[in-house]
Amino acid sequence: MGLIKIFTKAKCPRCPAVKEIGKELKKEGASVLSYDLDTIDGLAEASFYSILSTPSIIIEDEEEKEVMSWRGVVPTLQEVRHHLSPLSPALKRGEG
Repeated sequence: MGLIKIFTKAKCPRCPAVKEIGKELKKEGASVLSYDLDTIDGLAEASFYSILSTPSIIIEDEEEKEVMSWRGVVPTLQEVRHHLSPLSPALKRGEG
């Protein structure tokens, strides 16, 4: 299975929705890493991925290649699952 990276900031009004997507995907067994752009480490990771706006989500495959990303927008949980499905058929069905 791939990896989901979530980039947020404390004062971002849309970031809580993306954090909820991350929590739900973790419950379903996905690997989710969260980065706070208010920290040095978060900024460094965001810089590596050229993240210019929050919230942002990146899905990577097992070789750390970007499969899909949403930058500055909040996708639906179903949209994220859809792009994870080639990496994990169980997530597409909503199974853990």
